[in-house]
Amino acid sequence: LFPTNNLQHKTTTVMSTGRLNKLAGQIGEYLVCAELGRRGLIATPSAGNVPTFDGLATDGCGPPVPILGKGSRSDNWPSLATRWMQIELDSATGRQNYSGPLNLVTPDWIWVCVAIAAPGSRDRFFVLTEADVQHACVAGYTTWMETKGWKRPRNPASFDCRWSIPNIQKFEDNWDLIVQRLRKAEPDKSLAAVS
Repeated sequence: LFPTNNLQHKTTTVMSTGRLNKLAGQIGEYLVCAELGRRGLIATPSAGNVPTFDGLATDGCGPPVPILGKGSRSDNWPSLATRWMQIELDSATGRQNYSGPLNLVTPDWIWVCVAIAAPGSRDRFFVLTEADVQHACVAGYTTWMETKGWKRPRNPASFDCRWSIPNIQKFEDNWDLIVQRLRKAEPDKSLAAVS
């Protein structure tokens, strides 16, 4: 928190953008775990300690499924086009050249995008695979860049890419994706003696 003075010289409190983004990520991860608990599953966040996923979910009978929880205080989630696409900048022309989607290492991993609501309102959850996120990013980015002639107006070297609720609307409350994935997982036979 940083104290600042407004025009009336009163001290107000403003939170830095970096901190707000970290908090949105943290809130998103915990909301995903809480919602999975409401649905009868066991879930735990990694609290930022695992670079490849944000939490684990299990039904208690088999191995856990890794979950990536992405929280946002708006209707979109930021990324980089280079995360999803084969794209390069032609420095001579300032145009970006797109040559197709990247091959994902983990296309079946489950992502839960959380649109964090204001207090008193309902949070929204979009449950989809990493391949679905890639499709939303590629479709959104290529559609926007085509209107610009593949040359970004302010910073040609920027690869800022965002997917938004309209791009992933059909995955809202698609919790069955996680349940189906858990059913496909091999049961842990060592738990048979406990049940």
